[in-house]
Amino acid sequence: MDFVSIRIITSDVARLVDFYERATKVSATWANEDFAELRTTSATLAIGSARTVPLFAPGSARPADNHSVILEFLVDDVDGVYENLNGFVEDFVNEPTTMPWGNRALLFRDPDGNLVNFFTPVTPAAIEKFAR
Repeated sequence: MDFVSIRIITSDVARLVDFYERATKVSATWANEDFAELRTTSATLAIGSARTVPLFAPGSARPADNHSVILEFLVDDVDGVYENLNGFVEDFVNEPTTMPWGNRALLFRDPDGNLVNFFTPVTPAAIEKFAR
Protein backbone atom coordinates (compact mmCIF):
# COMPACT_ATOMS: atom_id res chain seq x y z
CA MET A 1 0.00 0.00 0.00
CA ASP A 2 1.17 3.53 -0.76
CA PHE A 3 -0.08 6.73 0.82
CA VAL A 4 -0.69 9.08 -2.10
CA SER A 5 -2.77 12.07 -1.05
CA ILE A 6 -4.76 14.00 1.46
CA ARG A 7 -7.93 15.88 0.52
CA ILE A 8 -9.27 19.07 2.00
CA ILE A 9 -12.99 19.70 1.61
CA THR A 10 -13.79 23.39 1.23
CA SER A 11 -16.67 25.65 0.31
CA ASP A 12 -14.33 27.72 -1.92
CA VAL A 13 -12.02 25.56 -4.02
CA ALA A 14 -10.60 28.45 -6.06
CA ARG A 15 -9.64 30.43 -2.95
CA LEU A 16 -7.94 27.48 -1.27
CA VAL A 17 -6.15 26.37 -4.44
CA ASP A 18 -4.84 29.91 -4.93
CA PHE A 19 -3.61 29.97 -1.33
CA TYR A 20 -1.73 26.66 -1.64
CA GLU A 21 -0.29 27.53 -5.05
CA ARG A 22 1.11 30.77 -3.61
CA ALA A 23 2.33 29.16 -0.38
CA THR A 24 3.98 26.11 -2.00
CA LYS A 25 4.87 27.48 -5.45
CA VAL A 26 3.26 24.32 -6.90
CA SER A 27 0.71 24.72 -9.71
CA ALA A 28 -2.57 22.89 -9.38
CA THR A 29 -4.06 20.53 -11.91
CA TRP A 30 -7.80 21.07 -12.19
CA ALA A 31 -10.19 18.19 -12.95
CA ASN A 32 -13.19 20.54 -12.86
CA GLU A 33 -14.42 23.48 -10.77
CA ASP A 34 -14.99 21.16 -7.80
CA PHE A 35 -11.63 19.38 -7.67
CA ALA A 36 -7.96 20.24 -8.06
CA GLU A 37 -4.65 18.66 -7.04
CA LEU A 38 -1.24 20.03 -6.14
CA ARG A 39 1.26 17.25 -6.83
CA THR A 40 4.70 17.10 -5.26
CA THR A 41 7.34 14.41 -5.70
CA SER A 42 6.15 12.56 -2.59
CA ALA A 43 2.40 13.21 -2.21
CA THR A 44 -0.60 15.09 -3.55
CA LEU A 45 -2.75 17.69 -1.86
CA ALA A 46 -6.27 17.35 -3.25
CA ILE A 47 -8.80 20.11 -2.75
CA GLY A 48 -12.45 19.23 -3.25
CA SER A 49 -15.66 21.17 -3.06
CA ALA A 50 -18.22 20.51 -0.37
CA ARG A 51 -20.49 19.67 -3.31
CA THR A 52 -18.46 16.44 -3.78
CA VAL A 53 -19.19 15.12 -0.27
CA PRO A 54 -22.56 13.53 -1.13
CA LEU A 55 -20.78 11.42 -3.76
CA PHE A 56 -19.14 9.57 -0.85
CA ALA A 57 -21.75 9.90 1.87
CA PRO A 58 -23.90 12.94 2.70
CA GLY A 59 -22.57 14.79 5.75
CA SER A 60 -19.39 12.69 6.00
CA ALA A 61 -17.08 15.75 5.76
CA ARG A 62 -17.56 19.41 6.63
CA PRO A 63 -15.48 22.29 5.23
CA ALA A 64 -13.43 24.47 7.56
CA ASP A 65 -13.93 22.11 10.50
CA ASN A 66 -10.53 20.43 10.98
CA HIS A 67 -9.24 20.34 14.55
CA SER A 68 -6.81 17.43 14.45
CA VAL A 69 -4.80 17.23 11.22
CA ILE A 70 -1.70 19.25 10.34
CA LEU A 71 -0.58 19.35 6.70
CA GLU A 72 3.22 19.16 6.60
CA PHE A 73 5.57 20.27 3.86
CA LEU A 74 9.34 19.74 3.82
CA VAL A 75 11.05 22.92 2.58
CA ASP A 76 14.71 23.80 2.02
CA ASP A 77 14.75 26.99 4.11
CA VAL A 78 11.84 27.51 6.51
CA ASP A 79 13.13 30.93 7.60
CA GLY A 80 13.21 32.12 3.99
CA VAL A 81 9.74 30.69 3.38
CA TYR A 82 8.49 32.54 6.45
CA GLU A 83 9.79 35.83 5.04
CA ASN A 84 8.05 35.11 1.72
CA LEU A 85 4.75 34.23 3.42
CA ASN A 86 4.79 37.26 5.72
CA GLY A 87 2.09 39.65 4.50
CA PHE A 88 0.35 36.86 2.60
CA VAL A 89 -0.52 34.40 5.38
CA GLU A 90 -2.95 36.00 7.81
CA ASP A 91 -2.73 33.56 10.72
CA PHE A 92 0.71 32.47 11.91
CA VAL A 93 0.53 30.13 14.89
CA ASN A 94 4.27 30.42 15.47
CA GLU A 95 7.32 31.83 13.77
CA PRO A 96 10.09 29.41 12.76
CA THR A 97 11.02 27.44 15.87
CA THR A 98 13.48 24.58 16.32
CA MET A 99 11.59 21.58 17.67
CA PRO A 100 13.03 18.96 20.05
CA TRP A 101 12.92 16.34 17.25
CA GLY A 102 15.31 18.36 15.08
CA ASN A 103 13.09 20.24 12.64
CA ARG A 104 12.82 23.99 12.36
CA ALA A 105 9.09 24.48 11.93
CA LEU A 106 6.66 27.22 10.92
CA LEU A 107 3.00 26.67 11.79
CA PHE A 108 0.17 28.70 10.26
CA ARG A 109 -3.47 28.37 9.21
CA ASP A 110 -4.85 28.32 5.68
CA PRO A 111 -7.98 30.38 4.85
CA ASP A 112 -10.23 27.52 6.05
CA GLY A 113 -8.40 27.31 9.39
CA ASN A 114 -6.45 24.11 8.63
CA LEU A 115 -3.05 23.94 10.30
CA VAL A 116 -0.07 23.90 7.94
CA ASN A 117 3.51 23.13 8.99
CA PHE A 118 6.45 24.04 6.78
CA PHE A 119 9.64 22.55 8.19
CA THR A 120 13.35 22.15 7.54
CA PRO A 121 15.43 19.45 9.25
CA VAL A 122 18.34 21.08 11.10
CA THR A 123 19.94 18.43 13.34
CA PRO A 124 22.08 15.64 11.87
CA ALA A 125 19.47 12.99 12.75
CA ALA A 126 16.60 14.96 11.20
CA ILE A 127 18.66 15.80 8.12
CA GLU A 128 19.46 12.11 7.67
CA LYS A 129 15.83 11.11 8.19
CA PHE A 130 14.61 13.43 5.44
CA ALA A 131 17.54 13.13 3.02
CA ARG A 132 16.27 13.36 -0.55
